Amino acid sequence: MFSRLQWLLLQLSRKLWVRATAFSVLGILTALVSLVVKRYIPDHLPATIGADAVDTLLQIIATSMLSVTIFSLSTMVAAYASATSNTTPRATHLLLTDSTAQNALATFLGSFLFSLVSIIVLQTGLYGDTGRVVLYAVTLGVIIVIVITLLRWSDYVLRLGRVSPTCDRVEAAATGAIRRRRASPYLSGQPREAGELGIPEGALPIHSDEFGYIEHIDMQALQDTAEACGIEIYLASLPGHFAGAAQPLAFVVTALPAERVNDICKAFSISASRSFDQDPRFGVCVLSEIASRALSPAVNDPGTAIDVLSRGARMLSLWSENHPKAIEVEGADAIRFANVHVPPLELEDLFDDFFIPIARDGAGLVEVGIHLQKMLQMLANLGDQRYQKAAARQSAQALARAQSALTLTDDLVRVQHAAARVAKLAGN
Repeated sequence: MFSRLQWLLLQLSRKLWVRATAFSVLGILTALVSLVVKRYIPDHLPATIGADAVDTLLQIIATSMLSVTIFSLSTMVAAYASATSNTTPRATHLLLTDSTAQNALATFLGSFLFSLVSIIVLQTGLYGDTGRVVLYAVTLGVIIVIVITLLRWSDYVLRLGRVSPTCDRVEAAATGAIRRRRASPYLSGQPREAGELGIPEGALPIHSDEFGYIEHIDMQALQDTAEACGIEIYLASLPGHFAGAAQPLAFVVTALPAERVNDICKAFSISASRSFDQDPRFGVCVLSEIASRALSPAVNDPGTAIDVLSRGARMLSLWSENHPKAIEVEGADAIRFANVHVPPLELEDLFDDFFIPIARDGAGLVEVGIHLQKMLQMLANLGDQRYQKAAARQSAQALARAQSALTLTDDLVRVQHAAARVAKLAGN
């Protein structure tokens, strides 16, 4: 569980300019280190290894890396635009924070600055003959790094912005969020009932002055505030909820001073958009949006929607206690923040986020309707009563939509038969 500072540092590390700056500084320091090391190089060594060639190598690196950096940036911008139009704008956040692309651009920019600084220092004569030996060796190392990065980048850039690789990234991000919440369903806090049932009568709401989505909750900060005031804090909002005047962040039984209320509000990081890290529902929503875009008349790609349905069923199965990998996280949710009461993430909400948009937009396509029912049947077949109930409800709603959209009787009968198998598993 990240504290607010750790979470902010994590977000900062995902910025492209941070990695580019770090690699650039490293490149400059690498170019200058030759000035320090040259005193340890024997005077006869430069003539032996031909260190004079370093001038040409640095000129080649400076010229080529600037061109490669500009080309890579143009390619990434085009790929992000393609991902926005072919999948969903929410998926581009994962592309922007992708470490492979950031490391490649940072390497190209750092190599360019390394060569530029080295050329400048060479022209001043500060290196001398022995300094050239060190610079020659470092330049060869930089060339090796560039070659390895170019090989990885050439393979990566061919898949950048494509529908299937973008779905892979969204699925991986959503799966990671589900696994983390599965391991800590109450954020290591005290479990409470969903909705208003777990909030004491007469509790006082605490609202945020900001309007936006909750990205992160600093549970340690809430626990520290609760212990200092001798109170219990009942969370009303989880990551992904929209905070504002109508949606309180939390409830407390005792009235608190303004500074303590402010401390509670500061524990909630609020942004204009949702984040994948602590919000499993967001990844599920983004994956469903990709299917909805594929089902639009402008795209007309039911194959992508069917692929997304399979991915979504695979993700949602991880929340079940009967999943084979559920044992890995059994008992992992130790209560570390006993004064903070946290509501559960409802399985029904996950099913609604994923299946409703696809069932709505794919109601007129028999192949989508049948595959949706098959995925619901698979989830119901896990043997978890919660899944059976949620699957039966989604199956009935999808069937009702298909009945109003399908014009061919035979198509409707096939969907009805698939839905009947889901209802049978649920005992309906």
